[in-house]
Amino acid sequence: MARTEYYDDPNAPEPNSMVVAASAVVTDEQGRILLQRRRDNDLWALPGGGMDLTVSLPGTAVHEVKEETGLEVKVTGLVGTYIDKRHIIAYSDGEVCGQFNVCFTARIVSGDLAISDESTELRFVSPGELDRDV
Repeated sequence: MARTEYYDDPNAPEPNSMVVAASAVVTDEQGRILLQRRRDNDLWALPGGGMDLTVSLPGTAVHEVKEETGLEVKVTGLVGTYIDKRHIIAYSDGEVCGQFNVCFTARIVSGDLAISDESTELRFVSPGELDRDV
């Protein structure tokens, strides 16, 4: 399903729902952070996604990292909770939502890095590279 991201855009549609989501800052042995290029909007992002009602927020982060990157991770801490009313996501099915995200830190337990149906590219970047186009 296609999605359009709006940020601080006065022409953004009004949200009709709020999605609870989890993401993870996954680091490698060198302290680099794993990013994915999302297939639905072609933007770089942390792995993550919406929470199912039967899964905990840390469990959502673990599941989404596995689904989107092929890596098994263990949650090691909490980065923070985020909501930004200026960020609106409009899906092609008519849902327009805001997002409440809980971001965790995680370490790699096993697995092989692999793109998925949700990503087109995966890359570890140093924290200093985050301010530049990846």
